[in-house]
Amino acid sequence: MIFIHDLNSILFGSTLTGRTVLNAVPFTQVKLTDNFWAPRIEINRTVTLPQCFHQCEITNRIRNFEIAGGLKEGKFDGIYFNDSDVYKVVEGASYSLWVHHDPELDKYLDDLIAKFALAQQKDGYLNTYFTLVEPDKRWTNLPVMHELYCAGHLFESAVAHYQATGKRNLLDIAIKFADYIDSVFGEDRLIGVAGHEEIELALVKLFEVTGEERYLNLAKFFIDKKGLTGTEYNQDHLPVRQQSEIVGHAVRAMYLYAGVADVAKYTNDPELIATMDRIWADVTQRKMYITGGIGPSASNEGFTVPYDLPNESAYAETCAAIGMALWNYRLLLLHGQSKYADILEKVLYNGSISGVSLDGSKFFYVNPLTSRGNHHRQPWYGCACCPTNVVRFIPQIPGYIYATSSDGIWVNLYISSQTNVKIGDVDVQFSQETDYPWSGLVKMNVKPSKNAVFNVNMRFPDWCKSAKVSVNGQTIDKKPNDNGYIMINREWREGDNVSIDMEMPIQRICANPKVSADVGRVALQRGPVIYCLEAEDNEGSVLDIALPRDAKLSASFKPDLLNGVVIIQGKGLRKTKMEWENKLYQIVSDDLETNITAIPYYAWDNRSAGEMVVWLPEVTSLAENKQE
Repeated sequence: MIFIHDLNSILFGSTLTGRTVLNAVPFTQVKLTDNFWAPRIEINRTVTLPQCFHQCEITNRIRNFEIAGGLKEGKFDGIYFNDSDVYKVVEGASYSLWVHHDPELDKYLDDLIAKFALAQQKDGYLNTYFTLVEPDKRWTNLPVMHELYCAGHLFESAVAHYQATGKRNLLDIAIKFADYIDSVFGEDRLIGVAGHEEIELALVKLFEVTGEERYLNLAKFFIDKKGLTGTEYNQDHLPVRQQSEIVGHAVRAMYLYAGVADVAKYTNDPELIATMDRIWADVTQRKMYITGGIGPSASNEGFTVPYDLPNESAYAETCAAIGMALWNYRLLLLHGQSKYADILEKVLYNGSISGVSLDGSKFFYVNPLTSRGNHHRQPWYGCACCPTNVVRFIPQIPGYIYATSSDGIWVNLYISSQTNVKIGDVDVQFSQETDYPWSGLVKMNVKPSKNAVFNVNMRFPDWCKSAKVSVNGQTIDKKPNDNGYIMINREWREGDNVSIDMEMPIQRICANPKVSADVGRVALQRGPVIYCLEAEDNEGSVLDIALPRDAKLSASFKPDLLNGVVIIQGKGLRKTKMEWENKLYQIVSDDLETNITAIPYYAWDNRSAGEMVVWLPEVTSLAENKQE
């Protein structure tokens, strides 16, 4: 197989204008042994993946390919971008095949790919909606119709399938389609951009696995042509290099900027890099939920004005959170700075996995931070972008754990795992053992093929205030560097070990006072995990509870609760119920002391229906009055 996952080193080295550019360690080089993520990946494989394929079958998404390929007769059924859902499930299945080879799934994919091949037109074009419904209107309505978006998801699935299996059957379909698109679009050909971005990042993936620079150039073309229509909804309001604030549809923005970050990495374009820096600051400092979710508004599925972060009406689409992870991982590789891995981690443990039930069978489309008990996950949606994004996202998480540079290995996420990397001319086996995110202790083993000097870089998370670092059992005095990593440079020998023990206290988080929804309120965090109160654990209601500033809180692990979680317990105040019918004034009643229990936000709505709240008032005057 051809893997060109270190093209950035080939093109221009690992350090650019003061930035440390990292090489991704792909999922194919990482074995997960983690108690938190490995079971989720297995549930994704055994429950979520079959369910998504089943839904693609019964909703005729797969049948559309059969009709377009002449295997069946009939008409196109569903939404015009439904092809993309099938591609995303194939991508998730490909990652899963690498973790657990399943001959039955392997054959199912080959049969499905054969249907894609039959549906592909002789010139390389592949889109069942246009083939069956509007064959003469290709590329005539790019702002609305998702032709380039569907193509991008095909390319991503093809790369994943090739990397996981070594087979070219899907990759060849993608290459044929990409070559056709490259013949249509260009400076001296059709000028246009994707209404729903996705193809930009997908073309870079295709470039990385084939080495064909035309694909990188085409991705750059689509990015450079932004600003054609003046429309904020799909970030087409200004040329990318002139953009300073994030606007419009949240998922589209994330996919676009992931592609921009990729192109910036390979071209070292200072204007694109500066744009990414400006927009990242706008998102993370003014427009991001504490869970890593983005996009508060249902009306445009996206952004409004700075600090507009309502809780109960939060849209915070699951796809948008996943997009935040995709974008921030690329920014991490572009800059080598821990602040991007901090956001990646925030999304991983909160705003992304909240989108799927613990048993893997139901999904949130939107992820509010307050609920009155009427918001629940569903097995599927007519627009099924979120379930099919979940099924492809969870099994690729091993590929986010590690990165390398010319002089060392970078530990971006603390997840029990094993990997083999090459640093210079030295092969290094590296492993982690940890109960993260419940424990801050991480033990790492380093096994070079020969004694060698290189760096082990361990991320110092933004939530962590102090940590003890040891090498071979001896505590060393090490502080994080300007990149936010603790760097240990020494001659490493087989059998060497490193540990980092991060203090993990319960932290009370407040929001910028410009976030009106959270004034006078606090959220609870422990390690990377954001907590919420759910009615199930708190006498049937939580919207009438306040958490005084001096409340004592404690944490404990409950192995039999919600697949094993650390909960937070303490004393709160419950607002006394008052009856106001036929009364204008009455004596203030004393608040009632009550025991409170908080669970991880990602785990809510997995038991009985009921209220949920993330941001707790510090005084009961801000709590709701429960009428008798």
